[in-house]
Amino acid sequence: MASIKITVDRIQPGLHIRLPVSWKDHPFLLNSFKIKSQEQVDIIRHLGIKHVYINPNQSDTEPLPVKEVPEPIDEKEVELEAARQKMWREKEDRIEKLNAYRRRVQQCEKEFERSIAQLRSVMSKIRSRPADAVHEATLLVDGIVDSLLQDNSVTLHLMGGKSKFKDIYFHSLNVAVISMMICRSKGYSAEQIKEVAFAALFHDMGKVRVPTAILNKKTEFTAPEENYFRLHTKYGLELADKIKGFSESAKLVIAQHHECMDGSGYPEGLKQDQIDPYAQVIGLANAYDNLCHPRLASEQRIPFSALSYLYKKGKHLYNVDDLNVLIKFMGVYPPGTVVQLSNNMIGLVISVNANNILYPNVLLYDANVPRTQAPIIDLAGSELKIEAAIAPTRLPDKVREYLNPRTRISYFFDSES
Repeated sequence: MASIKITVDRIQPGLHIRLPVSWKDHPFLLNSFKIKSQEQVDIIRHLGIKHVYINPNQSDTEPLPVKEVPEPIDEKEVELEAARQKMWREKEDRIEKLNAYRRRVQQCEKEFERSIAQLRSVMSKIRSRPADAVHEATLLVDGIVDSLLQDNSVTLHLMGGKSKFKDIYFHSLNVAVISMMICRSKGYSAEQIKEVAFAALFHDMGKVRVPTAILNKKTEFTAPEENYFRLHTKYGLELADKIKGFSESAKLVIAQHHECMDGSGYPEGLKQDQIDPYAQVIGLANAYDNLCHPRLASEQRIPFSALSYLYKKGKHLYNVDDLNVLIKFMGVYPPGTVVQLSNNMIGLVISVNANNILYPNVLLYDANVPRTQAPIIDLAGSELKIEAAIAPTRLPDKVREYLNPRTRISYFFDSES
């Protein structure tokens, strides 16, 4: 049902309303909300606006009849002013917290871009200066893992995707980040996580010997092309064998990251415990990222759908414990998922706190607020909840442009400290 315009003298607690003014011009945290008290009613009536819009589907009551207009009570003015000031202080505190959160994200994005640049440097040296490539990759991994483990409260962020580097760098770093999060959740030691991260960065390096025309093909592979593509595990192992001191655990991952628990993978058709534990973790992370970023655009899934697919149809292919851990720290609605909230507002999940996965941070669409100041709601401190995930293609153009859901979903993390 569409919203209904009513005069402010008809509002009462229980109505779900939308204020027709800028977010800056009232003390409430959102433009759309359910009125909780008579005090809020009085504050709204004193904003100087003549009408509001109500959503009957979200309301618990009906508007007051026109004939029951209450007369203003002058003696309430002092109480209302005190309540208004309290709400403004709370809103300003919330805005400052949002600004601090945005600063954290900006710093996180800088670290992400720096890591992408370092990874690009690493990959450019694989053939010509392999020892330097391994050394730089080790330094990169050390820095990332130390950041991951320095605090118990780790937030997984959706990155802005400003980098112009090739997708292979995004993919390798994404697989590394997701793999590290799985291993952290499983209680791996710092050294084990570093081994996994190193292996994840190099898991696809054999693709440097696969023709670009095959890697970038936008239609179905022919059988010969598919066979050629699958050789990247063999090529990667050959490259690793030529690098003095290259990690033996990483070699196993390069060789086995496409093996599946039921034996349907390649190149050896290994099963269950025949597959190295690190390769099991990285194989799952690789599968998740490939579902979000397939070679064929028509097969792309939103993060929510990718996780659902793995849970429903991937239990025979991947380590179930690893899959459960992935779902646990990603949350039901991973960063990058467009969602509809219980108040019918549309938002984009932008981060998930590892200690509070059921309540992600959601950037909300509000036509009355500039995107740079868009409200970010921490659902842990809100009465709102997520009702459904929405495919970005189903969004109206103005909402899609505002939320800017990414075609390229990239993740990075920081800690609260």
